[in-house]
Formats: sequence, C-alpha cells, structure tokens
Amino acid sequence: MSSDSGAGISRVQFGNGITPGPVDTQGRTIIADAVVAKIAGIATREISGVYDVGAGTARVVGALRDRIPGARINHGQGVAVEVGEKQAAIDIGVVAEYGVALHELAVAIRHNVITAVERMTGLEVTEVNITVFDVVLFDEATGVAEDLKPRVQ
Repeated sequence: MSSDSGAGISRVQFGNGITPGPVDTQGRTIIADAVVAKIAGIATREISGVYDVGAGTARVVGALRDRIPGARINHGQGVAVEVGEKQAAIDIGVVAEYGVALHELAVAIRHNVITAVERMTGLEVTEVNITVFDVVLFDEATGVAEDLKPRVQ
C-alpha cells in the first residue's frame, strides 16, 4: 500500500482492482475499475455513428443476455481499463455504422470518454485507445435483429 499527499488529499493504492479515491479527514472514496469501464462504455454509446461496443464474442454474449427477461445491459462490455492512483488508460472496441468517418468517430469517442471519466471520477485519463472491429450496413443491422428473433412463437 502506498500513498502520497498533497493539499490535504491523498490517494491510496490497494492493488486489488479498486481505484483509490481522495482521502480527507472525513473518509476515503473508492472507485472500482468496473465503474470506470461502465462510465467509458456509456460515454462511447452516446456518440452518433457507434453501432455497438465490443468485439464479436462480447456482442453475441450481450445479445443473448438481452433476450433474458430482467437481464441488465452490461455497459462495460467492450471496454478495458487500467487504473492507477491518479490516472486511467482505457481501451475500447467498437462497431461503427457504415458511412461514418472512422477517424472523426474515434476523436468524438475519445473526447466524450475523457470528459465523462475525468468529470465523474477525478482521475486523469492518459489515453483512450479505440479499435474499430467492424462496420455495419443498415441492411445488416436489420438482419442481425431478425436472426435474434425466436424461430417459433
């Protein structure tokens, strides 16, 4: 366990996948890595031109989970985070809509994720790496939805 202090606030690293938060005279705030991933996932999905988040396997599992009554959406799907004492690095995999300028999409995702994570957690985001796994045509998008429908009613 290490700590550093400055201006009455210190951060403590536990090394257990939990992001340390500010410690002051009234207590400590701990932010789990999964929370940072969830914030980044939601911020990514807010961008127009993002069809889905995650690689093929994660999307298939997510689609199956969506078919289960009462199941929750995994907003952290397709997002990997590495969190230190004061900084975070984020890797995001996306599927883009056809026709979207991918370099502009990446810039928009990066900006939105950095803004959301830094504002909500107080961590400095050092990098956001984006991998575009696929591009989906609107015809393919409707075909995917039809494939997930039950064959028998």
